Amino acid sequence: MSDPLVFVSGGSSGIGRAMIEALPWPGARVLNLSRRPAPASEHVAVDLASSSGWAQAATCFERELAGFSGELAVFVHAAGTLTPICFAGDGDADAYRRNVLLNSAAPQLLGDAFLRALAGSSARGWLLFIGSGASSGIYEGWSGYSAGKAATDHWVRTVGAEQTARSGRCQIVCIAPGVVATPMQEEIRATPAEHFPQRERFEALHSEGHLRAPADVARELWAVRERPIANGAVLDLREP
Repeated sequence: MSDPLVFVSGGSSGIGRAMIEALPWPGARVLNLSRRPAPASEHVAVDLASSSGWAQAATCFERELAGFSGELAVFVHAAGTLTPICFAGDGDADAYRRNVLLNSAAPQLLGDAFLRALAGSSARGWLLFIGSGASSGIYEGWSGYSAGKAATDHWVRTVGAEQTARSGRCQIVCIAPGVVATPMQEEIRATPAEHFPQRERFEALHSEGHLRAPADVARELWAVRERPIANGAVLDLREP
C-alpha cells in the first residue's frame, strides 16, 4: 500500500503535534493546518476560527486530493481552544466568539469539506476528531468548549451513519483521549478558581502524575484505526 496523505489541524502543539510525530507511516506526506508551523510537516497557515480559514482549508483539501493517487487520505482534527475559561457572559466577547467558532463550527465545516474533496478522488478516508469527556460532563467555565465537543460527537454519529447508509469510503470516529499533558492543561492550572471551580481537581491530577504523555496518547489513537469499530463511533481511550 502506498503512503497516505495526512492532514492534521492544530498540529503545532498538543495532541495534534504528537499525532504528527507518532505518524505510523514514515513516508507519508503531512500537512499541518494551523496558525503556526510544526516539525515534520508542511505548514498550511490558516485561522480555523474564521470563515476565511475554513475556505482556505477546503481549498487545500480539494487541491491536494485532486492530485493524490494513493489509497488512503487521513484527516485528524485536533484544533480546539478553552480560551476564555470563564462563566458565560463574564469574559471577553470576541474571545468567546472565537471559542464557539473553533470548537463548534470548524469541526463540522472542515469535516464536510474533507468529505467533499474525498468524493472527487479514488482514495478511502479516515476522519478522526479529538473528543473530550467534557462533551457530556458539566465543567463550569468551559461552556463554549463543552458545547463544541458535544456537537462534534453527534456530528460524527450522524455522518458515520450516513457513510454506512451509502457505503461511503470514509470511516469517521471521535475519540476522547483523557487528561493529557498539553498546553491546555497548563492554561487550566493558571486559571483563577472563580473562573473555573474545578481547577483544584486538575491541579491534583498534575501533581499526582495522572496526566498522560502526548506521545503515548498519539500512538494509541493511531492504533484505533486497526480496530473493527462502527462508522460514527464515539470512543474514550480510557474505556476498553
